[in-house]
Amino acid sequence: MARKVLVPWPIPKAGVDALSRAGVDVLVIHGPRGEPLAEGQLIETVKGADLLLPRGGQRIRREVMTAGPRLRGIANYGVGYDNIDTKSATELGIPVTNTPGVLTDTTADLAWALLMATARMIPQAHSYTVSGQWQQDGWKRFMGLDIGPGGSRTRKVLGIVGFGRIGQAVMKRSRGFGMRVTAYDPYKRDAIENSRGVEYRELDELLKESDFVTLHCPLTEETRHLIGKRELHLMKSTAILINTSRGPVVDETALVAALEQGRIAGAGLDVYEDEPRLSSGLSELPNVVLLPHIGSATVDTREQMALLAAKNGLAMLRGRRPPNVVNPEVYESPAYNRRSKDRGASD
Repeated sequence: MARKVLVPWPIPKAGVDALSRAGVDVLVIHGPRGEPLAEGQLIETVKGADLLLPRGGQRIRREVMTAGPRLRGIANYGVGYDNIDTKSATELGIPVTNTPGVLTDTTADLAWALLMATARMIPQAHSYTVSGQWQQDGWKRFMGLDIGPGGSRTRKVLGIVGFGRIGQAVMKRSRGFGMRVTAYDPYKRDAIENSRGVEYRELDELLKESDFVTLHCPLTEETRHLIGKRELHLMKSTAILINTSRGPVVDETALVAALEQGRIAGAGLDVYEDEPRLSSGLSELPNVVLLPHIGSATVDTREQMALLAAKNGLAMLRGRRPPNVVNPEVYESPAYNRRSKDRGASD
């Protein structure tokens, strides 16, 4: 019997081709404008699937998993997997994978693009230029902030919160700007202290010292609202906050207030607390650059993500341990063994 893979969103063709070449049936189904399936439709459609391949941000709750008794795994398309109830997946004996590594450089590049665009008010200056308002003294409207030493003799300080693959890639890119770099990550302290050109700081100290703070931590109960009113008040009034990690890492309401009050100079955001909805007042602020969650949105990277998700999925379909499993404890659970036996009997 051919394995059935449900892809409830318009995945890049490279992923479909990789699955099809392996002899599995691939069902790609989504809304008329490319939107992912609603949960009710997903519950109906997953019933006959052996593998579910959702995209990052698509909620996969316990109700979806229990509706798919044949599921051998969930291959998430994205490095973040907070969209999936991994606790329930483990309890139900379902491995979950993600796609790390392939989007590291692309996301780090975007973090720098956001930092530079926010510091120099690039989108605002572009709109002014093409609007027909440009006057000879237009430069006065867009007095930005230096990233490197610029006209100052003081090195700018970059504070990196989260020192995983992306945080480290951001650090490497800072070298060309001659910045002093600090980092906070309680789980990566040894890596920080053993890295050339970066100094470990506790979060409060990093916030106080930094001219630019860039967030690269996963969303967990520990990191939810890691940056709130208290933390924003610790930052310099000339500092800029960049977030390309997960929206709820920042208390968005507190951020709007800090920006309105001039507590910090600006913010560049690619992620939000309640995507695609923005907190009240955020889009009206003159000192923000706002992107629609495009951190990994390049043709090459998205194709590589699709191929890695397919590779993870095929491993799970074959009963093998996939290369990027995020809940490895599932293989020790009685539920996984029971599910494997049930699938074997039904096959």
